[in-house]
Amino acid sequence: MLKNNLFKKELLSILRNRKLLIPIIAVMFIPILYSGMFLWAFWDPYDHLSDLPVAIVNEDQGADFEGKELHLGDELVSKLEDSKDFQFEFVNKEQGYKDLKNQKYYMLIEIPNNFSSNATTLLDDNPKKLKLIYVPNEGYNFLSAQIGGTAIEKIKASLSEKIIETYSETMFDSVSELADGLGKASDGAEKLRNGASDLKDGTSTIHEKLSLLAEKSIQFNEGVNKVNSGAKELADGTTTLVGGLAQLQEGHQKLENASKQLQAGQTQLSAGMGQTKAGIGAVNEKLPAIVAGTDQIETGAKTLTASLQQWQTEAVSLSGGVDVLQQKLQGVISQLPENSPQRAELEGALNQLKAGTAQLAGAAGKLSEGSSELATNIGTLNNGQKQLQQGMSELAKGSAKLEAGAKQLETGQNEFQTGMETFGEKFAEAKNGAEKLASGANTLAGGLGQLENGSNAIKDGTDKLKEGSGKLEAGTTSLLNGSNELAEKLKDGSDKASSVHANDKTYEMMGKPVDVKNEKINEVPNYGTGFAPYFLSLGLFVGALLLSIVFPLREPAGVPRSGLGWFASKFFILIGVGIVQALIAVCILLVGLKMEVQSVPLFILFAIMTSLTFIVLVQFLVTILSDPGRFIAIIILILQLTTSAGTFPLELIPKALQPISAFLPMTYSVAGFKAVISSGDFSYMWHNAGILGIFAVIFISGTIVYFTGMFKKRFSAVTE
Repeated sequence: MLKNNLFKKELLSILRNRKLLIPIIAVMFIPILYSGMFLWAFWDPYDHLSDLPVAIVNEDQGADFEGKELHLGDELVSKLEDSKDFQFEFVNKEQGYKDLKNQKYYMLIEIPNNFSSNATTLLDDNPKKLKLIYVPNEGYNFLSAQIGGTAIEKIKASLSEKIIETYSETMFDSVSELADGLGKASDGAEKLRNGASDLKDGTSTIHEKLSLLAEKSIQFNEGVNKVNSGAKELADGTTTLVGGLAQLQEGHQKLENASKQLQAGQTQLSAGMGQTKAGIGAVNEKLPAIVAGTDQIETGAKTLTASLQQWQTEAVSLSGGVDVLQQKLQGVISQLPENSPQRAELEGALNQLKAGTAQLAGAAGKLSEGSSELATNIGTLNNGQKQLQQGMSELAKGSAKLEAGAKQLETGQNEFQTGMETFGEKFAEAKNGAEKLASGANTLAGGLGQLENGSNAIKDGTDKLKEGSGKLEAGTTSLLNGSNELAEKLKDGSDKASSVHANDKTYEMMGKPVDVKNEKINEVPNYGTGFAPYFLSLGLFVGALLLSIVFPLREPAGVPRSGLGWFASKFFILIGVGIVQALIAVCILLVGLKMEVQSVPLFILFAIMTSLTFIVLVQFLVTILSDPGRFIAIIILILQLTTSAGTFPLELIPKALQPISAFLPMTYSVAGFKAVISSGDFSYMWHNAGILGIFAVIFISGTIVYFTGMFKKRFSAVTE
């Protein structure tokens, strides 16, 4: 009864005092500012993106790809013109950046001039990526920049799909060409298989021939060694030949000089032979008269004796002429070669002439000594004269022949001299040729030395070639086997490639092979529904905090009869206000914003439980500590704003703050509201409601203890 009286007093004091009633009523509507106005303002901001101005600058110049004009920039602009994602405005580059800085646009998207050309480099060795320049004005509005970033990702995905479709079309065209090529390659592989078979036979023959070549290369090497030795001897011989030819040229020069002297003597001999012939002719003409005169000598011995002196003088003169002739003939003979027939003939005639002149000289002497013997020997002389006549006839004939031979000798000597000169010229040429021969022989010797080295290398090479041919034979066997398999695989590949048929749906499939099916659980339809647990909890806590300002939590409206009665009088007023503000907030959400929840009764119940928990928390702090308690409540509110996981997941806040969330009631109110609004996990809701109940019991108990103590201090004497 006492309790009811004190509660009535508290209630009447509120109703009678407008300064108290109006603020309390206002406090009841505080949660509406959070759960109503805030959620209404941010209920579905993405539904209004079409009002967000975004500048588009298209600088793309296009490109040629596989004979087709590619204008990705224009295609993107065309898509954006039809898009309602943002309020796209298409401007030039200079104006766009100027207006972006002047905060006319929240962001700018620039399509560079090489946008299409970079798309054609996909199959190049160094492909270039397509770049979109995204320029948000984050200072104007940070969230708009984040939203724009999401939109850019969608645009990028759309462009990637288009580019892949373009390349897919080209790729499938190439597959058709590949099928034809594989068919031709299969035919070629069949020919290759036949060729490999022929090659295998050929490599076997090559191996046999290379084995024979290896044997012959040994013989060739031995022959080259012999030739090299002979070439060295030839070089030595030609060097000796050059030396001998030099000596021979020197001797030929001397011989040519002697030939010139012989030619001059031969001319003189020819002239002397002419005179000798004339003299012999004259003698031969006179001898008949001499022979006839000898017959008269006998009768005219006296006359002979008288003229014998004169004859002796003539004989001496004749002897002197013969001596001169003998000297000239001797000079001519010395010019002739020793074994020549002309020299032998001349020497024989000269000996006869010497003998005749000797006899003539002896006869003249005897005649001069004793003419007496002349008479007795005149017969003998007559016979000798006859013989002399015969010898002179022969001598005349021989002199004629000698003159002809001398002329022939002179002609031959002239020809010999000419030949010697020609021989000298040709000999000089022969010497030069011999020197060249010697040089060539040395070069030949050097070349043959290299040939010998080469033949050794050939020998080694043929051995390796023989070994390699064996490997080649084995390799061609593998080639034959591989070509058989290649022909079969190419035929299979051609059949499979020919079975590929592409169309627009195929290109679309290649461009967008994965279609993400968004199968949501516990779907949240909009931002307002998603943020409702956070803002509703925040509004109820702020309402409880403001209620502590306008409603006295300590001072009773009358004299309490007990500490519990004192507590009850305050508690029931607070409970009533808390329930009313929870109902107002819930009504605004369900009726005004038409928010859908999994269970309306449980949603209302949990909102009331949350409101009561926050009220008893604030009551406990402010009742015990007054204004410092209210300050602590504000600190708790701030901590709850960051740790309750109402906006970002708990795992995304600093780790130092994460453990605090477990000791704050708003953590559980947010979780409970999520369960009853979106997930429908009512057991999880009751779990969080139980934890809130524990918080409430603790704070209520603390407040009761405080009021009990204060009652003993202030009102115990009055009640007694």
